[in-house]
Amino acid sequence: MARRSALPPIPEASVLRARLERAREVAAGAGLVIAPGSDLRYLIGQPGGSFERLTALVIPADGAPALVVPKLEAPGYGSLPLDELGVEVVTWVDGVDPYNLAADRLRGAERVAVSDFTPALHVLGLRDALPKAEQVLAGPMVRELRMRKDAAELDALRKAGAAIDRVHARVGEWLRPGRTEAEVGADIAAAIVEEGHAEADFVIVGSGPNGASPHHALSDRVIEAGDVVVVDIGGPVAEGYNSDSTRTYAVGTPRDADVPATYAVLQEAQQAAVDAVRPGVTAESIDAAARKVIDAAGFGDYFIHRTGHGIGLDVHEDPYIVAGNTLVLEPGMAFSVEPGIYQAGRWGARIEDIVVVTADGVESMNNRPHDLVIL
Repeated sequence: MARRSALPPIPEASVLRARLERAREVAAGAGLVIAPGSDLRYLIGQPGGSFERLTALVIPADGAPALVVPKLEAPGYGSLPLDELGVEVVTWVDGVDPYNLAADRLRGAERVAVSDFTPALHVLGLRDALPKAEQVLAGPMVRELRMRKDAAELDALRKAGAAIDRVHARVGEWLRPGRTEAEVGADIAAAIVEEGHAEADFVIVGSGPNGASPHHALSDRVIEAGDVVVVDIGGPVAEGYNSDSTRTYAVGTPRDADVPATYAVLQEAQQAAVDAVRPGVTAESIDAAARKVIDAAGFGDYFIHRTGHGIGLDVHEDPYIVAGNTLVLEPGMAFSVEPGIYQAGRWGARIEDIVVVTADGVESMNNRPHDLVIL
């Protein structure tokens, strides 16, 4: 069983109290049931764990919130300022129906919003305990809070961005002909922790034709001279906020003659999208800025995913930078800008930075050069 060496930092009680109050407001009369995960960490400072025994933060439309938790798990929440937050701790033991304990706090609620990744086991148990209440997803409500990062959250994202930049600066130590993607990936994963992350959440090393698969992870393919290699890496820092950054490398001179010109198009597209970020524009307009450059160069069919995703306590969260998302960007919104060009069976490339909307423009959390890195 993996154990962390230290408890993660917990936000100030005043910050958490304000989040709980705001959660009740955005629920607009619905009861909230928040299972362990990033939403729970956002609201009370600790993500908990999801097991067959119900743990949930219950926030009624009126009345004090309650943390319903198995008695054997309760010590894990002992470091939280629950008394200061006005959160009642309701413990239970095997043989007691925890769904009725949660339902007792929500009697009379016509709607109950349940966090998006609550296990079906618990969703159905709550439904049986509250048969007259409509169940809806809490995600659309909680994301209204989480999309706009406060100063402490932005500091954590800057910390994560600087840490992953330091890893990218070292990729030349490991990426060379004769090594497998898996071997390079293991070294990168170790460096992610060495450079300040709590853990490595993901490591993509896509060499040669594997680089044309955006979510390729690692394989036993041996890296060859002339390969173009996509390296997409990230993980959380102690505060729980994530890095996510992609750079594209070449192992010596690229074997394909079209690499420099094609990569230049990608570099222009990524910069155009970053330059378009500011308050008052829509999420889809950022996607369009990148796509316009790539389409004009004839590579539109090779850009096969959205331009970006929000980031914070989750690697992927709102806002999503994609066609059809008319959300108006506001200061504090953080997301990736990561166009790619992927030529199946040949090679691929992607450039990714995390950016945040400021009062009058954009700030990048990543500051490594965007050029194709020739090793």
